[in-house]
Amino acid sequence: MGALTFDALLRSLKQGGAGEGKGAPDAVYYVHGDEDVLKDEAIRALVDRVLDPGARDFNFDQRSASDLDPEVLDSLVNTPPLLAAARVVVLRGVEEVRKTSKVRQALVRYLQTPNPTTLLILVQGAGEPPDAELARSATTVAIEPLPAPRVHKWVAHRARQLQLTLEPDAAELLVQTVGNDLGALAGELEKLAAVAAGRTGDGRATRDDVAALVGARPGETLQDLVDAALERRAAAAARLIEPVLEQAGMTGVRILMALGTALIGTALARAELDRGTPPARLAGALLGQLRAARPFGLGSWEQTASRWASWAAHWSAGSLRAALRLALDADRALKSTTLTDERGILVQLVLALGVLQQEAA
Repeated sequence: MGALTFDALLRSLKQGGAGEGKGAPDAVYYVHGDEDVLKDEAIRALVDRVLDPGARDFNFDQRSASDLDPEVLDSLVNTPPLLAAARVVVLRGVEEVRKTSKVRQALVRYLQTPNPTTLLILVQGAGEPPDAELARSATTVAIEPLPAPRVHKWVAHRARQLQLTLEPDAAELLVQTVGNDLGALAGELEKLAAVAAGRTGDGRATRDDVAALVGARPGETLQDLVDAALERRAAAAARLIEPVLEQAGMTGVRILMALGTALIGTALARAELDRGTPPARLAGALLGQLRAARPFGLGSWEQTASRWASWAAHWSAGSLRAALRLALDADRALKSTTLTDERGILVQLVLALGVLQQEAA
């Protein structure tokens, strides 16, 4: 059967509807990957294509696959639609069904000759490898985390759905503070929409609204902390540890991951300089590598490449190797069951990075 990305699925559904030939949904979709929010959006798009809102009460079923037996499965997928051309059945958690179980065997048999009036959507949980047998028997939709530039577009899209108008600097602060977790972002956007609607009536949210919601003040974001640490401003970085840790959803491990990523990126930039890349072309060369690798969780690739290029001028290859060793030590300390002082571990790290820089200057 075919394999689609999230974007390809949406494009295919725009080309036609059920019973219209090209572009009509297939009989069975197998949805897997690590981005659960987009899985729900994919399911919603499929349901919207097949069912009118007025027909959903009688023609839509959603169950946990592990709760089924063969008889219930047969009833779900073979019940005729009522006052509609088709019905939809969503089975979540298909990875929880043992491959030797009777319900799994019944499902595999059904996939060979699926009911043409039932759209069956099999949904696998995050963190699980694809099931080759299901993939062979269904149209597979692989849904992975969005690259950083797409996260900003998704925030704008979700805000429009909530009738929320986010000012550009408000959206930037939200992503900087919450990160690229779409589930967490969706929750904060819903809160913002409620606050903005109740306060102004026009659904407009400012940077100050975001700061009040997530507990981040201007100059005290995670990015401000990373900037200070990589720019040799050790005392400023140390002062930012506590207010950043106090923000919603923030942990010492998350701060350390951001610092470690920045150090690795700066080491990449330093290597480019040492290979002879002209400083004026460094940011462009790094941006090309980011676009080729498409890493997750870096924010704007253009801004990231520019930051790495700027920081590289102040670090030697040797000091970066030492800094990464310090970050690894901090990671071990944070994950130790006997040490719980996140603030102290991180303050010690950023101060140590400052000493390394002074020695390298």
